Amino acid sequence: MKNCVSINLKKDEIVIKISEDSEQKEIIENLKKKLPELKKLYRDEKTPIKVTGKVLKNKEIDEIQVLIKDKIDVEIEFDTPKTLGLHSIKRTFSQKTEISETRYFRGSLRSGQKMESEGSLVILGDVNSGAEVVAADNIVILGSLRGLAHAGAKGNKQAIIAAGLIDTVQIRIANIVKEIDRDEEPLHKQSYVYIENDEIIIE
Repeated sequence: MKNCVSINLKKDEIVIKISEDSEQKEIIENLKKKLPELKKLYRDEKTPIKVTGKVLKNKEIDEIQVLIKDKIDVEIEFDTPKTLGLHSIKRTFSQKTEISETRYFRGSLRSGQKMESEGSLVILGDVNSGAEVVAADNIVILGSLRGLAHAGAKGNKQAIIAAGLIDTVQIRIANIVKEIDRDEEPLHKQSYVYIENDEIIIE
């Protein structure tokens, strides 16, 4: 079994780094072997743990968190990066975004609330589960998107959706719908959503 987990003790936190090419089964086996040793390092039970390295799916994060918490009751932060190389950045900026009349809303939308715009829509807050935002053009959410967002609602396939965090089950641009499996996909932080070849891309 290859060593795919490294543990580094820093001044104010313990960093667990997971190899990017490792399988979940290998990660769990490595952690099971290393956690008893890690527990011995704990003079102060409050030293937080940060997990970095591989991009993890939600159910993988849950499995790792449960395993660590079972041995050490401590705060765990998952700082796993979202793949965004130069190619992705270049493609994002080459996407043409229409400039349109923009409506701003300060605050968060609660379940049951719906907001619509004939142009673009900027939400200075969160769109919570059960809330809905619909815009003829672009949608920008500075907080979290947990409800439904439908950009380009009148058929504009150049429309984009941007959000600080995407944690929703469905996203729409024009007549294209993308279903998101929360267990299978990692949380999309600082994401940019657009259509390419009639498919919704989340970066």
